[in-house]
Amino acid sequence: MQKHSVHALVFRSLKRTHDMFVSDHAKPVALDEQSYKTKMTVMMRAEYKPVLHMPVLKEGRDRRPLHASDPYGQPGYPLPDAGPDYLVTGAYPYPSSPGVALTADTQIQKMPSEAGVHSMALARPPSQARKEASRTAASVADIHKHAGGAERSQPPQHALSLMEGGTKTSTLVPRKAPTMPKPQWHPPWKLYRVISGHLGWVRSIAVEPGNQWFVTGSADRTIKIWDLASGKLKLSLTDHISTVRGVAVSTRSPYLFSCGEDKQVKCWDLEYDKVIRHYHGHLSAVYDLDLHPTIDVLVTCSRDATARVWDIRTKANVHTLSGHTNTVATVKCQSAEPQVITGSHDTTIRLWDLVAGKTRATLTNHKKSVRALVLHPRQYTFASGSPDNIKQWKCPDGNFIQNLSGHNAIINTLAVNSDGVLVSGGEMLSLFLCCKASPAKNLFYVNNVEFCLLHLFPFFSLYLLLHTIVASVLGYPFFTPADNGTIHMWDWRTGYNFQRIHAAVQPGSLDSESGIFACVFDQSESRLITAEADKTIKVYKEDDTATEESHPVNWKPEILKRKRFKFLLGFFLFLKPFILLHFSQLISNSFCLRHKRKQHIHNLSEVRRLKIR
Repeated sequence: MQKHSVHALVFRSLKRTHDMFVSDHAKPVALDEQSYKTKMTVMMRAEYKPVLHMPVLKEGRDRRPLHASDPYGQPGYPLPDAGPDYLVTGAYPYPSSPGVALTADTQIQKMPSEAGVHSMALARPPSQARKEASRTAASVADIHKHAGGAERSQPPQHALSLMEGGTKTSTLVPRKAPTMPKPQWHPPWKLYRVISGHLGWVRSIAVEPGNQWFVTGSADRTIKIWDLASGKLKLSLTDHISTVRGVAVSTRSPYLFSCGEDKQVKCWDLEYDKVIRHYHGHLSAVYDLDLHPTIDVLVTCSRDATARVWDIRTKANVHTLSGHTNTVATVKCQSAEPQVITGSHDTTIRLWDLVAGKTRATLTNHKKSVRALVLHPRQYTFASGSPDNIKQWKCPDGNFIQNLSGHNAIINTLAVNSDGVLVSGGEMLSLFLCCKASPAKNLFYVNNVEFCLLHLFPFFSLYLLLHTIVASVLGYPFFTPADNGTIHMWDWRTGYNFQRIHAAVQPGSLDSESGIFACVFDQSESRLITAEADKTIKVYKEDDTATEESHPVNWKPEILKRKRFKFLLGFFLFLKPFILLHFSQLISNSFCLRHKRKQHIHNLSEVRRLKIR
């Protein structure tokens, strides 16, 4: 027996199969009549059920129905044997006119002709003609009674009352003017505990799922665990060699994750209080991290303009989410799409497809760096914080909802609870010249360039004065005001800023260290914990004694803007770059003159020295 290879046997079997079925290769499959009828019946009921009552073509004279029922409750009319192949239910297409006999003009076609309609209108019963003649315009009561009703939702005798003069009553109802929703009342929050222990800026904070303790990361390179009820220190972890920028506590395992400016991402086992895993891959400082709520995935973002997705157990770098052109400052994860959201210093927000590792959408509405993101715990929305605005977005495509304006600072952190209280915390943006507490002194907020200009040229104060006048008249933030470490609290639904909190800095700290780097609600959402630049941790709670009468909602929506000052705004915006350019030229000229004067003095000294020799 000759042996053949598997390759030869496969091709021999393929050839035999082809020879067997080649004769009827192009023939269609025989049609099963019963299955075809069943298929057509199901299709008619599924797709054409709403129109099965319509007049149909007769299949044969012997099976012709004697009369058909009208969809508006009117009886059908039997057709004579010499009639057409269509069943006509009245003189008009729809709705039919009751009590009108068919003539030769109306039964020769499926739809009545103009001549047939005209003859039927002349031959209508006297009672109907009188009703038509006595019909007048609909009253206001009729309009409100039938407003919004469908024209053919009732039989013809009722449908007549919905049509007056050929116009639908829904178009006559005045539309209700759009109104802005009034914000919900929220009790004010007050400071009730200050926790000290760190030796540097407190940069990150997280609360464990059991609501028993919380963890903080600081610029002193330590991670500290605090008792939430008493505020006492429970444990200190020291393994980072630079500032700890992010901490997160897992809800699925007893692990704590941390990242820092030393490019390291660490996993801590809280049962043994030591590092058990390192995640290597970032090329620069790691600024934030977040855990996926349903799968064992960790997402980190870094100053190398990337976000990386890690498998917690295997330490594998699953995805490198690249696309940002500057530092990725914040990242958030959720179980629904988009599962990963990042905010960057390149002023964009990116929504990522976690499965493909690619960008799902890019939001470019912000004009300045985005340093904070927060997901609403109940709604399918999120918010982003930037020095220009706080913006709200709708998932999954990132549709813009509204702006929350007023917190003109570097927004470092955002937090929101289930009651719709949004908290934004920031740090100082610029220098201020005069005493803030003294109402008698004038207060100007200036940046570093304008501060130098003010020292070099005393008449630059005229520019500042003009600047302040325009800003006060127009309400336009030409200078970004120094937030000075305030907390702004907003109503999530309406964007109403119902409270601003400015807590005093720790004794011995500078006023410039009054900044807020992180904030979070505890699991009960009754306490707000903030991490601040004065090396302290502050805990806030709602004021139990506050009522709507003692703290009313002072809400005045700014719908109409001041138009009469717009020309001043445009004129000043037009002149501002020229003024700054002029002052910059004056500065350069002054430096050149100073340099020439020094050179001239140096030359004179050289000449004198030569003469002496």
